[in-house]
Amino acid sequence: MTDEQLTALVKDVSIKHFQKPFLHTALFNSRLRTTGGRYVLNNHYIEVNRKYFDEFGMDELEGIIKHELCHYHLHIEGKGYKHGDRDFKELLLKTDSPRHCNTLPVKYYLYECTKCGLQYRRKRKINTRKYCCSKCSGRILKKE
Repeated sequence: MTDEQLTALVKDVSIKHFQKPFLHTALFNSRLRTTGGRYVLNNHYIEVNRKYFDEFGMDELEGIIKHELCHYHLHIEGKGYKHGDRDFKELLLKTDSPRHCNTLPVKYYLYECTKCGLQYRRKRKINTRKYCCSKCSGRILKKE
């Protein structure tokens, strides 16, 4: 899905669920890590994390878009657009928008000592030339 297709989808969702037009741009932002999307106040863009679309599909993407459109429309109208505001909570309920998105699965790397067979499970890659086994000082290799 391209940014143009995403913008068209956001415009469709806005008309369908909010009966109001979305007049700005939506795009994928690969730098988003801990959130499904965000509404940028100064330029009214909606940014979406592509990983959520790749991992969970169109239903999750539509939920993220509806959540961000709640921020968008309330901010444009000058109402309370923040998560704690009553206007925002009411619009979430009215449009059946999710308050939070699903969590992305965490990728783990598995390493094993060639000498004693001790296994290491890590979220981040490690330099196998720099580090050795903490038990026997043997060589560590990445396990596939």
